Amino acid sequence: MLKSLKIKNIEIKNPVILAPQAGITDVPFRNLVAEFGGNEYSTSLTVSEMVPSASQVYLLNKKKTDKVKRLYEKYNSNTLTSVQIFGNDPDLMGESAKINEELGADIIDINMGCPVNKIVRNGCGSDLMRNPELAEKIIKKVVSSVSIPVSVKIRTGWDCEHKVAPSFAKMIENAGASFITVHGRTRSQLYSGTVDLDTIKKVKEAVSIPVIGNGDIFTPLDAKKMLEYTGVDGIMVGRGIYGAPWFLYHIIYFLKTGNLLLEPSIAEKKEILLKHLHMMIEYYGEKTGMFNARKHIAWYSKGLRNSAEFRNFVNNSQSMAEVYDYIEKLFK
Repeated sequence: MLKSLKIKNIEIKNPVILAPQAGITDVPFRNLVAEFGGNEYSTSLTVSEMVPSASQVYLLNKKKTDKVKRLYEKYNSNTLTSVQIFGNDPDLMGESAKINEELGADIIDINMGCPVNKIVRNGCGSDLMRNPELAEKIIKKVVSSVSIPVSVKIRTGWDCEHKVAPSFAKMIENAGASFITVHGRTRSQLYSGTVDLDTIKKVKEAVSIPVIGNGDIFTPLDAKKMLEYTGVDGIMVGRGIYGAPWFLYHIIYFLKTGNLLLEPSIAEKKEILLKHLHMMIEYYGEKTGMFNARKHIAWYSKGLRNSAEFRNFVNNSQSMAEVYDYIEKLFK
């Protein structure tokens, strides 16, 4: 059921992909997710947090190269890394794409699906689905600026009355992109309602380049349903990974073998959480690392006895040692 994808000069062996998520898919988290599953069952592609093209070009022009690398560095492993960029200026988007290729990105992903107000009101993200002429210019500029594959992430449309994804996808293909990811909701829905598999299926039928399906994949069975119903070439997982960095491995294993893996035990989850915390502190430093880890800690502890009390403690604690001690007590 799960087949590898050959895109230009790269192969995505297991196209069960970690979605780009602001404040979540940073370097430590991408590293951790990619470690599960070994060579056979691990994800083959993770995607960075969104990179603002204008800011990245500005930093480079100001000779702040180290800051650019630090913010958007590539995961140094056998896992492919896609860097997602956003903006509404074709030239800046092209420059940003070139920067990330030079920094080691394997794929450039163009965000045309983000529904957040601060992105949309500046004519970026999913607002570009209302401006196909500009969207086409951006894609062509990015494609012509790099030698690596370019993908585009979209939604089904702006709202239920304007589900333009199939025709928009055809434009994306004609503009030279190598593949497309579709989140099965409109911009107006944000993350409410349920995923629209029918429109994702229509996108797959409209183009000849690979299509990745995204939305409401919270179990391996959800992944199977997405693949079977829509005929997409791969899937992308966002919210289903929260507190479960092993989730992509479990999906791939199920799709390849037909067998469901057991969830990690509480003791195993504790070890994964402690490792994640260590990676974040090593990467960001103690103060920033602990601050950024709060949401992850909350997701790991969900469902455990006294977890609400624990989360409140973590959110107010200034001591890493105290947090580690509390984790040892809670995860028993």
